[in-house]
Amino acid sequence: MSSANIALLGAVAGFTIYLGLPLGRLRTPTPRLRAGLNAVAIGILVFLVWDVLTHAWEPVDEALGEHHWGTVASGGTTLALGLTIGLAGLVQYDGWIARRRAASQAAGPGAAASTELAPKTRSQAGSLALMIATGIGLHNFAEGLAIGNSAARGELSLAVLLIVGFGLHNATEGFGIVAPLAAEGVRPSWPTLLLLGLIGGGPTFLGTIAGQHLVNDTLSIAFLGLAAGSILYVVIELLAVARRAGFKTLTTWCILAGLLLGFATDAVVTAAGA
Repeated sequence: MSSANIALLGAVAGFTIYLGLPLGRLRTPTPRLRAGLNAVAIGILVFLVWDVLTHAWEPVDEALGEHHWGTVASGGTTLALGLTIGLAGLVQYDGWIARRRAASQAAGPGAAASTELAPKTRSQAGSLALMIATGIGLHNFAEGLAIGNSAARGELSLAVLLIVGFGLHNATEGFGIVAPLAAEGVRPSWPTLLLLGLIGGGPTFLGTIAGQHLVNDTLSIAFLGLAAGSILYVVIELLAVARRAGFKTLTTWCILAGLLLGFATDAVVTAAGA
């Protein structure tokens, strides 16, 4: 199989993310449906945090077993830095955005009118969806590296199985991206969904191309660490949305459903030995 064909299949694996994005176009979803979609997304993202950290720690764990202390130090430091930048960096960025928004909307004492709060809600939901897409994109770049690395080593059957598995997995990630929009009743435009899909799914294609020419564990750990940190931040934000919405029982069951869905779609990748 040629490099171009591998890259094309990598693009297909990434852009299956568009299968879940149209849920964000639902008209006037009920509060229970909004809460349910938000909770399913939390479950999927919790699984992603576990999955990403497992893959990021694997080279370090192997090095520990073989007493390769230099690899342990470099890999562990890279993972810690990636997590810190991914999590703390988004906390700082979100705080900066909130301060700018507060400064621009300051209009003296008194409660804001509901018409003033609506744009703020839409902006917050859109920012959160963008953060989710970015975190998933970093994760998917690392997945693309795995596809490209397998092809570069001549393990084409593994590469194809990874493409199938990651494609199935990415199809569920679209739910996670649009969940904040659905939770706030924001109906995104088709161009917005196109952009979010490119940010979340496009890196799989780019990683597949890079992975065919670059086999580097440290680079992969760095991207996985950034992804884990950013996705963890998003989980914290979505949990706050879930608490405001109420529906504790529904939320609990839907989080469990999302978590199980993540494991189910990852089964093909696990069967491939990745």
